[in-house]
Amino acid sequence: MSKSPGHQKWPNHQVQEELLSHALKYEVDGEIVAESENVIRVDEDEYPARYYFPRSDVRMGNLERTAKTTYCPFKGLANYYTLRVGDKVFEDAAWTYEDPYEEHRDLQNRLAFYNDKILEGRIFAEPEAA
Repeated sequence: MSKSPGHQKWPNHQVQEELLSHALKYEVDGEIVAESENVIRVDEDEYPARYYFPRSDVRMGNLERTAKTTYCPFKGLANYYTLRVGDKVFEDAAWTYEDPYEEHRDLQNRLAFYNDKILEGRIFAEPEAA
């Protein structure tokens, strides 16, 4: 891992990570795709909040790695997955940073989902225990 060139070049750009204190589920079309008590919320300038689930808490059988990659100067190289739920296919709907820059090393071995590509998808918190 190395330092992020994005944070060095654009020091005012904010990428905030927060380990949530409650469990989250990610559900698509009634099927739970991810469920975890160890989710990182990422708030980045000009982007909606993203939720990064540990791979161990994602139903990886619903995902298939694709050839797509993108580069973020703040987080690093992203690899993508197609999500299949029932007979629905959502191309490049999840991504991961396998070797993120130092500033975002906590995102390693985690997956996030594009809510805008998966209109049936929703993230919701576990109800609080009484």
